[in-house]
Amino acid sequence: MKVLSIQSAVAYGHVGNSGIEDRGIFPEIDVVLSGYQGGEGIADVIIDTVARVKKANPDAVYACDPVMGNAKSGCFVAPAIPELLRERVVPVADILTPNQFELGFLTGTEPGSIESTLESADMLRARGPRTILVTSVERPDREADTIEMMVVDDDGAWIVQTPLIPMKANGSGDVTAALFTAHYRRSGGDAADALARTASSVFDLLTNTYESGSRELRLIESQEAYAHPRLQFAVRQVR
Repeated sequence: MKVLSIQSAVAYGHVGNSGIEDRGIFPEIDVVLSGYQGGEGIADVIIDTVARVKKANPDAVYACDPVMGNAKSGCFVAPAIPELLRERVVPVADILTPNQFELGFLTGTEPGSIESTLESADMLRARGPRTILVTSVERPDREADTIEMMVVDDDGAWIVQTPLIPMKANGSGDVTAALFTAHYRRSGGDAADALARTASSVFDLLTNTYESGSRELRLIESQEAYAHPRLQFAVRQVR
């Protein structure tokens, strides 16, 4: 599987007439992935690149991690970014991976229960992306010291619960978006399987990081968890 990261390509000047496209790579790209948008101009780059990749390879998908903030820190991106995401970027995405806070921000809702989170996800799906992974789901009636993820697509909706690891892990959302997209693509669109694998992979990565005492994610040391997830958490269908 070949993935084009918009941020990496923009940072190194590889998207455009003198970059990846001229090297004939676009037909080989399976996934376009974007995350944090540091300025307004990158939205145009994303939309244009997705269109050109899909023209070269109609089977390619675009996965968007709509980074805006979280429930604890609030919104931390430039004021124009949420509207750009909502109005221009989200409609061209195939897969969207907001956390629960970002889901509410994009839809103008306050998802809290399973039902309200499903409703908010469906609002986003109506705008374009068929598959929504909601991370950091914190419903009041969940078990203590746990956290959940939910995925919604055309075939249904599933939720998985894992222990909450007491640490702040910068970059964990990026990893989750990338792993879910890879697992979903490789499984042929099996959302429940991709959710189970992603939850297991990310939990083991965060556990390894927490136990090491490191402030940086133990990405290299946790590679086995990506390639061969232990599948230690049950996935429950909720629709």
